Amino acid sequence: MTVVMGILNVTPDSFSDGGRYLDPEAAVARALEMEEEGAGIIDIGAESTRPGHTPLSPDEEWRRLEPVLARLAGRLKVPISIDTYHAETARRAAQYGIAIVNDVSMLQDPDMPAVVRHHGLRYVLMHTRRQVLPGLPVAAMVEELRRPLARLLEEGVPARDILIDPGIGFGKTREQDLACLAEIGRFQALGHPVLVGASRKRVVGHALGGVPVGERLAGSLAVVAHACMAGVDIVRVHDVRDSVRVVRMMEAILAHGGSFAS
Repeated sequence: MTVVMGILNVTPDSFSDGGRYLDPEAAVARALEMEEEGAGIIDIGAESTRPGHTPLSPDEEWRRLEPVLARLAGRLKVPISIDTYHAETARRAAQYGIAIVNDVSMLQDPDMPAVVRHHGLRYVLMHTRRQVLPGLPVAAMVEELRRPLARLLEEGVPARDILIDPGIGFGKTREQDLACLAEIGRFQALGHPVLVGASRKRVVGHALGGVPVGERLAGSLAVVAHACMAGVDIVRVHDVRDSVRVVRMMEAILAHGGSFAS
């Protein structure tokens, strides 16, 4: 079963919904709404990671996150994921019972493995590059993940707690983004659950002829359907209700023998 992870941005500047859920009460209401719509995980982030974003200090990140986590404590039945690359933020959030750290930095903070291990958290290791290298094949991206993956394991993070994200939109050309989706099996071959997040991203707009963010729902749902067919474990999305319906429909077809070959 593919799990739908709902995106909750408590930011003023995210590319799709910046400012919409900056108020803690609005953020809590949206988290509860996404759970009702069928999200299996709620992913909360306080820093926009769009191209050209302004990095936040851990203290500022926590200033945005803490009021939301405090209000949600005990109210959600599904796990909470924190979208952060700061070990200190992950440590603080662990007191509110989060289950997952979604790190877009490919293990930039040297203290992150210890925090993840100590608090028994799951960890999303995402591929990213500081500089885009056009022509870099997917196989090489997978190889770039092996060193941080080995480090996590060496520092005691259980293999069962590590997830892999190909990093759509992070340090890649649009063609590389599409190649990652087409060759998702290469990331699955690492032996860990795989998470795909392409919701409303530029690769979707590019593939659809340059449509703006507000017109990328159909393309985003096509990625969800593709991920289901490929056996991806988690899809990270803005449009939870529609994505859940796509997942359920795809699973109904697959349960009756549907496949790429047929």
